[in-house]
Amino acid sequence: MHVYFSGKCCKIENMGLAKRKPESNRKYTIEEYLEMERAAFERSEYIDGYIYPMERKEATAIAGESEQHGIVSSNVHAEMHLKLKGTDCQTRVKDAKIQSGDFAKMTGKSLKGMFSYPDIVIICGKPEYHDEHKDIITNPKVIIEVLSPSAELFDRNTKFHRLSRFNKTLSDYILVSQDKPMVEHFVRQSDGNWKLFTHFGTDEVLNIKNVKCKLKLEDIYDRVKFSEEAIQFLDEIKNAK
Repeated sequence: MHVYFSGKCCKIENMGLAKRKPESNRKYTIEEYLEMERAAFERSEYIDGYIYPMERKEATAIAGESEQHGIVSSNVHAEMHLKLKGTDCQTRVKDAKIQSGDFAKMTGKSLKGMFSYPDIVIICGKPEYHDEHKDIITNPKVIIEVLSPSAELFDRNTKFHRLSRFNKTLSDYILVSQDKPMVEHFVRQSDGNWKLFTHFGTDEVLNIKNVKCKLKLEDIYDRVKFSEEAIQFLDEIKNAK
């Protein structure tokens, strides 16, 4: 089942940051952030001077990502890695940092820019980097996020707003639910607008035409056990067709 949406990104950024707290009220320059981040054990993201500790993809009492998130992320990465083998596209996961926009290259005391860690990044052609450290990618083609309760607003709003506006190489932005079989696929159109294709149910197929890759939702959700609420949700969607 597909739902279509056409229009430029118009989400309010503050909604995406509503649940996130910066580690300090002090603002840091991009240079200060990168120096600290490269020496840190835990990952943090940067938005216009503020540093935000990475939200754990939780749902468990133990530090780290939830079982569902881990399974879905691994499934998506495995499928993408296999299907892109032999092409000029490659996948990066977890520790791949993305720079949002050329304005983030400004030196000195710049406080503008976003550096974030998507779950999965696809790069096509030669990777391009922010600097000589080669740890910050500037030419993402596809970004895939596996949603979690704590980071969903950020992924849907601030992150998508920045990436879709400032990263001109980005052609696809994909949100994968971990608690129900639903994938939302935003595709950049030739006029700069974005169209949304929403897939419900494990019998659907995610078609990422810009990298000539198809993923079955039954493979994305392999070994995932859905709750009764998720099954009921799916039944309601199918009955509404």
